[in-house]
Amino acid sequence: MTRVVATGTFDLLHPGHLYYLEESRRLGDELFVIVARDANVKHKPRPIIPEDQRLLMVRALKPVDHALLGDLHDMFLPIAEIKPEIITLGFNQHFDEGSLRQRLRDRGLDAEVVRIPGYPGSLASSSNIVGHILKTREPSPPAGPTGEGE
Repeated sequence: MTRVVATGTFDLLHPGHLYYLEESRRLGDELFVIVARDANVKHKPRPIIPEDQRLLMVRALKPVDHALLGDLHDMFLPIAEIKPEIITLGFNQHFDEGSLRQRLRDRGLDAEVVRIPGYPGSLASSSNIVGHILKTREPSPPAGPTGEGE
């Protein structure tokens, strides 16, 4: 049985996330997803959705067999417990594959690292979705004395 691990923040779930997880699942028999802890997300803006809710959403996705929160102090601890044959990275994850492979080997973990290509579409990233909302949703004018916008 081939175990695959996919990791990510999974904030504001969108088709790009689903594509990443479907492609990851195709590589093996069992997909484990490690959802980043709020405190560990430092390479981009803090998640909008709290970690427990992001975990709940990821667990509900069809390609996912198991989902768990990452470790607060050691990102390799859950990977060591799962012992996957394959670890997938999303197209925009900040890991260098060679460096990650070496860090895994240093920990005695022998997993193949595979980068999944991006999903086509402008709204296939959380930051693009937030930008689109900010551009297309005008704030409502304050209510006047009659309760309507002035």
